[in-house]
Amino acid sequence: MQNPFVVALAYDGLCTFEFGVAVEVFGLPRPEMGDNWYRFAVAGLETGELRATGGIRIAVDGGLALLEQAGTIIVPGWRGADEPVPPALCEALRTAHARGARIMSICSGVFVLAAAGLLDGLPASTHWRYTEKLQQRYPKIQVMPDVLYIDNGSVLTSAGSAAGIDLSLHLVRRDYGAGAANSVARRLVIPPHRVGGQAQFIEQPVPVAYESTRLSPLFDYLQAHLADEHSVESLAAFTGMSPRTFLRRFSAATGTTPARWLLTMRLTRCRDLLESSTLSVEDIAERVGFGSAATLRHHFRARLSKTPAAYRKAFTSRNEKLITSSETT
Repeated sequence: MQNPFVVALAYDGLCTFEFGVAVEVFGLPRPEMGDNWYRFAVAGLETGELRATGGIRIAVDGGLALLEQAGTIIVPGWRGADEPVPPALCEALRTAHARGARIMSICSGVFVLAAAGLLDGLPASTHWRYTEKLQQRYPKIQVMPDVLYIDNGSVLTSAGSAAGIDLSLHLVRRDYGAGAANSVARRLVIPPHRVGGQAQFIEQPVPVAYESTRLSPLFDYLQAHLADEHSVESLAAFTGMSPRTFLRRFSAATGTTPARWLLTMRLTRCRDLLESSTLSVEDIAERVGFGSAATLRHHFRARLSKTPAAYRKAFTSRNEKLITSSETT
């Protein structure tokens, strides 16, 4: 990461939860992470003291000029989907993006990125209540209504408020690796990784208590036996359901199919092993249940747009730079 300086935008009417997510993940001192961890500041859109939801008053570190120094800019929500975005803010974001800064929105903050033209031609996510309005107002954006977050490289968007935590942890993982993301997640007492493609709105997360007692052991079993072959019939038998009932209950609980859920878990485990071990791609493919290196490469490239070797090289190079930087400071 070239520039670890993170700047969160504050504005009158600030969304408290979304702003708190940015502070919690990027703004807290974390001495266990060494000297190369994020630096954090708050840039005020307006001058003077700003109000936040819940009667909170915000004193900022500076104005929009702080965006000129940022490596990552976070827009934590917006004061309303119908509230206009000041041209000065749009221009500051476009300028920052043009020089290489990453721009990230949480929930309704996507409307700020959209107004700045940073999402034209790109997929984007926001809270499910805003998806239709966002698509109607900005038809050039490919609005994805059923995902938690989307990483377009230098422009990132998340769905509802809590999905901002998932996107923030994804960014930590991207910058510092799975170990750092897991450490932050432990401090937050939350699961370390929910993939961006997971459904943001699941109609019935726990169908009924009886079904929940049968599905929870299944998830644990599958995590411990990713290398095994699984079929709908065998999984249904494990839970004591008919295949049709099992598929319906699994979809209600996860928002996806067993095959897609397994694929996601196998790719997640694959990424962890590529980052933390020296196992060959062939060995990893066998351990996570892909069977062959060719199959692993196919799914890895389709989901992550790079080969396992390129992914491992990126993390190896990053870790070497972090170690070198730490040793010289």
